[in-house]
Parts: sequence; C-alpha cells; structure tokens
Amino acid sequence: MLKSMRNIGIMAHIDAGKTTTTERILYYTGKSHRIGEVDDGEAIMDWMEQEQERGITIQSAATTTYWKRAEGGTPYQINIIDTPGHVDFTAEVERSLRVLDGAVAIFDAVRGVEPQTETVWHQAERYKVPCIGYVNKMDRVGADFFQVLEDVQAKLGAITAALQIPIGKESGFEGVIDLIDMREIRWDSSNDGEAMMYSPIAPERAALAAEWRDKLIDLLSNTSEAITDLYLSGEAIPPELIRQELRKAVLNRDLLPMLAGASRRNMGVQPLIDAVVDYLPAPDEVAPALGHNLKKEEDVAVPCDPAGTPLGLVFKIQNDREAGSLCYVRMYSGAIKPGAVIYNVGKKKRERANRILRMHSNKSEPLDELSAGDIGVVIGMKLAQTGDTVGSEGWPVVLETMQFPEPVISVSIEPKTMSEQEKLKEILALLAKEDPTFTTRENDETGQLIISGMGELHLDVLKTRILKEYNVGAKVGNPQVTYRESVSKIVEHTETFSKVLAGKENTATLTLKVEPLPRGSGNRYTCAARNKAVPEAIYDAVERGITGAFASGIVLGYPCIDVGITLTDLKYSELTGTEFAYEACASLGADEACRTAEPILLEPIMAVDLVSPKEFVGEVISLVTQRGGQVMSMDSKVAADEVKAQAPMAKMFGFMTALRSVSQGRATFTMVFSHFEKKSDR
Repeated sequence: MLKSMRNIGIMAHIDAGKTTTTERILYYTGKSHRIGEVDDGEAIMDWMEQEQERGITIQSAATTTYWKRAEGGTPYQINIIDTPGHVDFTAEVERSLRVLDGAVAIFDAVRGVEPQTETVWHQAERYKVPCIGYVNKMDRVGADFFQVLEDVQAKLGAITAALQIPIGKESGFEGVIDLIDMREIRWDSSNDGEAMMYSPIAPERAALAAEWRDKLIDLLSNTSEAITDLYLSGEAIPPELIRQELRKAVLNRDLLPMLAGASRRNMGVQPLIDAVVDYLPAPDEVAPALGHNLKKEEDVAVPCDPAGTPLGLVFKIQNDREAGSLCYVRMYSGAIKPGAVIYNVGKKKRERANRILRMHSNKSEPLDELSAGDIGVVIGMKLAQTGDTVGSEGWPVVLETMQFPEPVISVSIEPKTMSEQEKLKEILALLAKEDPTFTTRENDETGQLIISGMGELHLDVLKTRILKEYNVGAKVGNPQVTYRESVSKIVEHTETFSKVLAGKENTATLTLKVEPLPRGSGNRYTCAARNKAVPEAIYDAVERGITGAFASGIVLGYPCIDVGITLTDLKYSELTGTEFAYEACASLGADEACRTAEPILLEPIMAVDLVSPKEFVGEVISLVTQRGGQVMSMDSKVAADEVKAQAPMAKMFGFMTALRSVSQGRATFTMVFSHFEKKSDR
C-alpha cells in the first residue's frame, strides 16, 4: 500500500545525533533488539569498520522498518536512509536526497544551525523535499529549544511550528509538552524509554503551553481556512484536524514542524516516528519524478503507479565480496521481479535482476517484487552506475541525473609490487563505480596512478579501504591540489592537417575561435560553420577532437574549464577529408589556439565555516588570514562565534591540527569547494 509507505532520510551536521536517533528508531520499531551506540563503535547503521573506528557515518545505509501509529492500527513501512553529516561525503547526501520523499532535519540543541546543516538544507530545498525538524541533545549544558527555533528561522528561512515544548532543560530535561493533544509526555528510563507516560499539563506550565499552542494555531490559520473558521468562532479545534492541516502545510513546504528530545537518553523518539507517519508524504503524494524521453526528445512526468511501465533510479552502488554489485534502486513506476530482464536506458544495455533484496543496514531479506515508491537492492546488474535509469526498452525514459561536485584534492598511489598493479586498478575501478566524486587517472608523463576526491578525510577513508578492506600493498603520496587551466583572451586560429597514412592522403583545414567564459559556466563548443555538403560524421569528429583537447589541458596538463571554442570555418575535400584528419586537426588546433590565448592557472577556493568560542576567535581569524584566506562574515552566538571565510585549498592542508592548537581543541571547521579562481602568487 503506497499510502502506508514513507521514504525518509535523516540529515544534519556531523555529531548532531543522526545515527544515534536512527538506532533508537530501529529499536522502538522492533528492527533491532538492542540499541547500538556510536560511541561504543556498535551502531547498526554504521557497519563499515572505519565508521565504527571514527564514530562518523560515511556511506548512507538504507534500512526498512515498520511502525504502528496506534495499537491495532495498520503498520506503516518506513524506508530510512541514514546520510553522512561530514562535508567530504556530500555526494552521499546528494544522492540520498534525490530519492527521498521526506526528511528529518536534526539540530543540536546547544549549537543550533551549523554550517553543514545549511548545506544539506539547501540540497533538500533544491529537490523540494518536505521536512520535519527535531531538536536533539536537550539534556546537554547550554541546550535552548527556543533559541534553535529562532536560529532555524534566521538562517534557513523556514517558518518553524513548535509541536512540542520541553519540560526543563540541560540536566533537568524531563520530557515534553505535546501542544496538539495538550498533555505532558515522559519516558521510563528503566526500560530504555520504551514506555511513555502521559499526564495533564502542570499548572505552572499551563500558561506557557497555552501561549505556544496559540502560536501553532496562528501559523496554521495562515495556510488553512478550516482552522481559521473554528478559531474565529471560538470553537475547540480537534487534534485530528490540526494534524490533517499541518500535513498539507508540510507537503507544500510552508511550515517546518519542530519536536524536541534527547536521543542518547531515549527521550523523544517515538513522537518523532509518529510525526514521520503523520506529516511526511507517501510516495504518491509528492510531485511526479521528471524524466526525459530519448525517442521523442521531450520531458515527461513519471507518476508513481505500481501498475505502470517499470522505471527506477540506481542511487547507490555497494560492492559485496560474495554477491558482486549491490544496486540500490528507487522505483518510480511499475515493478520488477527477481529473474526479470532490466534495460539500462542510458547505456542501452540489457541486464538481469537475479535477486531483489530488502536491506536492513548490511543484513537482508529476499523480496518477491520491488514496486513503485519502494526502495530495494537489485543483485546481478554488472554495468549499472550511480545515477543510471533502469526500466524497459519500450519506454526509453531517463530520469533526471544527479549533479556531483568536482574532486579538488589528489594523491598518487602505486602498488608495492608489480604483481599487485592489476589488482589495484580493479579495486580503484570498483570504488569509482560506488562513489561518483572519486576519480582515478594515470599520469601520462610519470605513469603514476592519481586518485582524486572531495577532501582530506574523503581520500583518507578511501585509502584505508584500499589498504585494509582489500588488502592491497600500496604506497600513497602526499595530497596535491587539483588545479584547472583556462584562457584569458579571445584568439582566432586556422589549423591545417595533412598526413599520408597507408598510401592515402588525409587532409583537414579548420578555423577556431577561442574565448574565456565567465567562471562556473563550464566548457562550451559551438559549431557556426554548418554546410550541407559536409557529412555529419565530420562535424562529430571535430567535436570529439575539441572535447578531448578540453580534458588534456593547455600547458600543464590540468583539465580546462570555462573555455568557449567556436568552429567558424571548415574546408572539406571529398577525396582527402577523413574523420581521422578532422579529429586530429581539431585537437591540434584547439591546443594551439589555447596556447596563444594567454593561458592561466586556476586554483580551487574553499568556503570555510569556522565555529569558535569567543575567547579564541581572534587567533582563529589570524590563522585563516595567514593561509591566504579572506573573512567574508562573522556571526555571534550565545555559545560560540561563527566565521565564514574563503581560502585557497593549497594552503589548507593540516589546518585542523593548527586550529586545534590555537583553540585548545574547542574550535571546529567545515570546508567545501566554492569556485576556481586565478592562482595568486602569494
């Protein structure tokens, strides 16, 4: 039943308690018989050895669980995807959000909205994912629920609607007041918080509860006529109507309902699961997925219909030693059964779904079919990659692909012995298939293998996986920044190519115009010399030559960005003009034109968010400026100051150690790629 299904993700800044909260959800819904703790390295969702060692989530684990809203009610199926909070694994978050219908945003009660929270919030906004908010760690020193509400409104621009207010705070946090049913809820600590105790609102808290309930009704009356009518006529508003109207507001992203709790102390999780069922959408309540029909060359909406033509998106690939590739698939239309032939629309290849599984973190159970709206794992697809659309040949629709940022940091890796060379290449290919932000290439001049990723931690995790998980003896070099090349002036160049191969003459003449484009616009090739007498294959060969030249760089061999090349003239002879000649001519011409267009070297600039206690903020700012950084803004909070800066990636290696030493280990930072700009001579 689609109505009783929820596909949700849990997103937040690193250390806000995502995995801890997910562990509680699994425990209370009966999926696990004990509560796994991140701090002990025993969290069920963090099954990778490195996740347990580092206490962070690296791969988004998918799990399915069931929850009854009330005794004897229908069980709701909840597919949960636990996403990483660390900025280096932003691709994992991105692909999770792409396939979710709703999300739970977790906020730290002490720190409020943190830098990475903003990043994932904007990603969720881009995919129009309805959200509910949960303020965790209410038992910590400095916790302030109402301050977090203000922070969310100010920084994320969301209209917050408190559905609960806390009873006490910090070590005195006892429970919450439910503003919809107007009662107090506490949790029994003797049985891991499984039993919830309800009581009427205490007289000393009645005024505050009434004030916040009025605020909730007031917010709802802005979006609901039914509530406005009852409110104006002074009638009692039934809880069911509040939930119904709140659900509509959440689905339209008009309101962000906020709940409170302390997951580590097993408080506040069950109402959060109820809120997931009550306010987050079923798969058929979200806007239909957008696809592009390759045959008709038009965009089509894909309604969520289990009886429709099969169509799904591979949003994650995980390699398993026994089973091979585990392809996590979100079905948008139709259904697939084990043993069925699946068509990979983008690659135009048929594959077989040998088995279909329902995953519980890294354990699984077999499924008879995977139908629209559901998430499962397909085993048997050898060619599938993250972002591929799978379906049937009769309806060649490609779902909107995921956009991933450019890798900005590289290291060299080489096997200790020649016998391990092939094994290492195979493993790098597997990891690149799993993770779209991890790329590998061979340096033409040195023959070294270069691997690139999103940051120091990202590469460190991948490096450890290669050495430990796959047992390959390899030497890894120091991190290097991935630069880019571009041009700085407009140049027009004519290239002539002539070569005799196997007794046949191959000639080509082209005129190319090279120009710099605005930063961030990417490379662009335009053909402005169409001639009906010239075969289409010749134009295709020219395009291949030019796109190949973009990738091979200008002077230093770094890929080009923001370069526009226009084909302004093409001379063609039927007797000697060959595809090979035009491809080679285009490549050589583009190279020569770029060399005369005053090439420049671009370096990656990172957006750095720092959170520091007030007494160290001066040292933290001077540390950033010493590394060539610029402070963009400063925001003062109760617990700490937040500094936003931009700095060149090349100067940011080892920044964590330096930051810890100037702030006694109390300042934290996150860093994400911002843009490329001309390398300074500093």
